[in-house]
Formats: sequence, C-alpha cells, structure tokens
Amino acid sequence: MYDEKKIIVPAHATIDLTHYSTDYTGEFQHKKETKAMRKDNLKKMKELQDKMYAFDHYSLLLIFQAMDAGGKDSTIRHVMSGVNPQGCQVFSFKQPSQNELEHDYLWRTYRSLPERGRIGIFNRSYYEEVLTTRVHPEYIVKQRIPGIQQPGDITEDFWQQRYQSINQMEEHLCHNGTVIMKFFLHVSKEEQKHRFLKRIHRPDKNWKFTLNDLSERAYWEEYQTAFEKMLNRTSTEYAPWYVIPADHKWFMRTLVGDLIVGKLNSLDLHYPKVSKQQAEEIEKARIILESDT
Repeated sequence: MYDEKKIIVPAHATIDLTHYSTDYTGEFQHKKETKAMRKDNLKKMKELQDKMYAFDHYSLLLIFQAMDAGGKDSTIRHVMSGVNPQGCQVFSFKQPSQNELEHDYLWRTYRSLPERGRIGIFNRSYYEEVLTTRVHPEYIVKQRIPGIQQPGDITEDFWQQRYQSINQMEEHLCHNGTVIMKFFLHVSKEEQKHRFLKRIHRPDKNWKFTLNDLSERAYWEEYQTAFEKMLNRTSTEYAPWYVIPADHKWFMRTLVGDLIVGKLNSLDLHYPKVSKQQAEEIEKARIILESDT
C-alpha cells in the first residue's frame, strides 16, 4: 500500500527534507481506491479508543505541524470523525497569551496533555517554539529569558537546548504511558498557493484567509530549514516524526488514519477482566433484573 520508510524520520539520522515527496500516494492512484481502507480504519479506531479508555493505562498524543494550508484542520476532522468526542480533545496553540508568557514555553502545552485512556490532539504545539520563533527570533525576546535582550543574543546552543528539553519531556511522557505520534504535513509551495487561491475565490472559505498567510509564505525557505532541523533533532525511537505527503488530501488522511490504527493495535489494548467476585455480582444482578416484574 505504502512504504513507511518513505515517510518516517529515522532516529539519530540526518535527513534532507527535499528528499521527502509532497505528492507520494503509495500504490494508490485515486481517492476511490482508499475508500474501503479509510472506512475500515474509522471503525477500528472507534473500537480501539473504547478499549484504550477501558484499559486506562495509556494515553495518545497526536501532534500536527505544517505550513499554513497544510491540511491540519481537515485531517484531524476526517481522521477522528469516528471516535467518541468524550474521549478526545483538540487544542490549537497559536500566539501565547500574556499569562502564558509568564511561564516557560512548555507550560501551556503540558497542562493540556491527555489523561490516561484519552486521545489528545495538538493542532500546532510546543514545536512552534523551534519553528516560528526560529524564523522570527524577535518572539523569543518577548519571553524575557535571562541573558536574551535582543535576537542577536540567541545562539545555536539555545536551539540545541530547546531540542534537548523537548526530547527529555517526550521521553518522560512515554515512560509514563503517553504514546506520542508526530505528523509533519509536508505540502509543496505550489499546492499551498492553490489552496490560498481557493480560500480567496470561495466566499465560504474567505474566513480562513488573512494577509498574514502571505507574509509568512515569504519566509518559505526559512521555514523549510527550521522544519528540517526540528525533524533531525527531535525524531526519536520513542516519539518519531512522520513526514506525511500533503499535496493530495485524500492520501494524507488515509495515511495518518492508518498509522494511528497501527500504533493503537501494537499496544495490545483489551477490556479489563472482571474478578471472580465481580463476576458473581454481575450474575446476581442478572438474576434480579430478569426476575423483576
């Protein structure tokens, strides 16, 4: 169906992001060829989510990063459409508030992590702190970090320390039952242009477009460099990055859904076994209810 080696970023490897295709579709040629697979995965995900909630040992954290118009919102909406909303939360982290700036950069996301048995989705995440801030280092100055009074005070060691802090936090979470899956939706510049024009030409899509989108597009190469560095420094055995080809939304959604189902299947989730005493109590309840007139 598809070659996972073409999308995963190996731990401790140094990759060239340009070697990862934005329009790869595996063995599929058309959207209709993935319909059965997507339907089957939606059903499986619903069942696995229910087991994970009942098992109550793991939580699942899904992280989505992309350029503007990369397809984060629609992918989350389609892939998670079959799950129980009571067991799933979506958080979108954009410009930090004044209160959030009073804390370290990981605070606002850490307090939103999913509880055991639940799925948490970060639509953008703490990785913005090594992406947007790397392209716009003036944002770091606003964080009032000791020793940094201006962008020129930010050294490469500063970024390496941030990568290390993120890796250590994710390793800690994984050791304590949080399964982390990280998806970089890799869209081409041409496809981004097409999607921006669609937002402009369609009145029902106008609300999605701002002039700031175009301003950030001007930093395309800087963002690609920042993404590449992020992938190289934070893809680990316990929390790998997947570079998801995003030019074809139908394949992007199919791929993300299949990877999530595969990961949940690997956890050997099951419903808790009842004790002998619980079984006896259930039997008593059955007898009482069936004899109730």
